[in-house]
Amino acid sequence: MTKPATRRIEVGALTRVEGEGALHVDVVGDRVARVNLAIYEPPRFFEALLVGRPLEDVPDVTARICGICPVAYQNTSIFALEQALGIEVTPEIRQLRRLLYCAEWIESHVLHIHLLNIPDFFDSPSGIDLAKRFPDEVNRGLRLKKHGNELLEILGGRAVHPINVTVGGFFRAPSRRQLLGLIDDLTWGLDASIDVARWVAGFEFPDFNQPYEMVALRHPTEYPMNHGRIVSTAGLDIEVQQYEDHFEERQVEHSTALHAVRIPEGRPYFVGPLARINQNLDRLSPTARQLATDVGITWPCFNPYQSIVARAIEVVQAYDEAIQIIKAYQPPEVARIEYEPREGEGMSATEAPRGLIFHRYRTDEQGRITFAKIVPPTSQNQGQIEWDLRELLPDLLKHDDPDIAIRCEKLIRTYDPCISCSTHFLKLDLKRR
Repeated sequence: MTKPATRRIEVGALTRVEGEGALHVDVVGDRVARVNLAIYEPPRFFEALLVGRPLEDVPDVTARICGICPVAYQNTSIFALEQALGIEVTPEIRQLRRLLYCAEWIESHVLHIHLLNIPDFFDSPSGIDLAKRFPDEVNRGLRLKKHGNELLEILGGRAVHPINVTVGGFFRAPSRRQLLGLIDDLTWGLDASIDVARWVAGFEFPDFNQPYEMVALRHPTEYPMNHGRIVSTAGLDIEVQQYEDHFEERQVEHSTALHAVRIPEGRPYFVGPLARINQNLDRLSPTARQLATDVGITWPCFNPYQSIVARAIEVVQAYDEAIQIIKAYQPPEVARIEYEPREGEGMSATEAPRGLIFHRYRTDEQGRITFAKIVPPTSQNQGQIEWDLRELLPDLLKHDDPDIAIRCEKLIRTYDPCISCSTHFLKLDLKRR
């Protein structure tokens, strides 16, 4: 009896990701037997590095986890430590932190939309090539990203790895004049971001709807950024403190990155902008909510290719909210709440641009870290990406090797995994035996 032919797809190095990884696919006959998104970068041991350090070091260390979304890592650690220390910040500090998240959402989302994702819809090999075809649109995107960076510089001291953020608040609060000086640009940016959302909503999207369990924060009155309960499209509704009762990171043989799953079932789940809008449509600002209606997408949406539209709507949300916060801003009397170190435990979940992020810490009486746990969005999406590829690949096997690479590349990129700024996501090396 003749054995079915085996087709092996080997992607030796994934680029446009923050870190090093590969993709391995085995096809036996017409059956996809294995799909491994293998992350082989040596572990960075951030959690171990934090143990024994003074808690004041944590925000600066965790900010180094990512150069694209340092605010999310930094602030999630701060919120968890403040819970452990019993710190209650003022409403003014809370609003400044929300403004800081708006800045990061703008610069991160706009970068992904214009330079990494839109080229896929026009078969452009790079953002540079896209700029030759759509110079006005790409220049508009670069201007929008600059707004996010400028706001980060004012609030955080610099645009990458902010240094003005600390447990208890900020080392220095910005002046009202500093922030009001951005209003004209932000007003222009709000209108421009609406145009971007309308543009991307008109793209042709592959028909790839999946029965995802989408997980995100939900707050009683706000669009989720810094606070809320953890909810899902499968009916989950829990406090952040219950996160580890329902989610678990597991080691997989083919990756140095842990895969987060829902327990006890062990199934993957989906985090990110699409998950947030699906469960928080009614929490969008009136401008963003009207836009979500106008773009013609039926919510909830379960097509990952349309995540680009969700990101664009969130850019509008961030601009709209940033303008409102700045107009109402009065510098806090105290920029940083004083505290005494103590033994305690705290945890926090916020929404990074790429999705839910969870931190848990324990401190001793001297304020040193005795335990740290950090669950980033990408580790939560990795299992779901593999699942998607298993669903997508059977229909791709009739195509030639370069076409398979391009189509897999486009699907992976919809998740906006923590990425670098190089050009190609996948290099496909296919061997037939």
